[in-house]
Amino acid sequence: MKLTVFGATGGIGREIVRQALDAGHDVTAVVRDPARLPVTGERLEVFRADLTDPGALRGAVAGKDAVLSGLGARGRADAGIAAKLTRSVLAAMDAEGVRRLLVVSAAPLGPAPDGQSFVDKAALAIVNAVLKDVYADLRVMEAEVAASATRWTSVRPPKLTDKPVTGRYRSVVGGTPPRGRSLARADVAHAMLAMIDDPATIGKPVGVAY
Repeated sequence: MKLTVFGATGGIGREIVRQALDAGHDVTAVVRDPARLPVTGERLEVFRADLTDPGALRGAVAGKDAVLSGLGARGRADAGIAAKLTRSVLAAMDAEGVRRLLVVSAAPLGPAPDGQSFVDKAALAIVNAVLKDVYADLRVMEAEVAASATRWTSVRPPKLTDKPVTGRYRSVVGGTPPRGRSLARADVAHAMLAMIDDPATIGKPVGVAY
């Protein structure tokens, strides 16, 4: 497949690029600073662009089978960036008639899983309070993605780690895996790539966790 990856220099984005290349896909990695992308490969195109300019992104998405986005805030100071930059991606995709889109969101936006313990509820309340602006940004992003013409999937992982890819995790379409407290960025990337051709995930949020 021909894939475009936004947020390619981030933890999840780098893993999407690396795993997609290993799987034999043609990958266009959209970056602001090519020097920050350590991944190389014969099937890799590094596309330098201003992510706030939809017109500058059209060439990156034109003719692609799917777009995968790891765009998001690195911390509270970046709150607002996910919706803002994803808006540019949506406009570029719409202009080029590209429809398949997968984005990274977060588990706290999903429904509480069945059997959630008091400890998990308390921990979630604290996280929601600390990162409320980041999650508000993601809610706006998800709403705009859902209102778009794309065949979208929003992937909602819990706490992210930098452990190696395992390919062994749980996913719940429209829900949240019970007792799912963490997931490696590499496995978020693995899940996103696996969902590209999964019709059950189209137009749905998907909770993923160990």
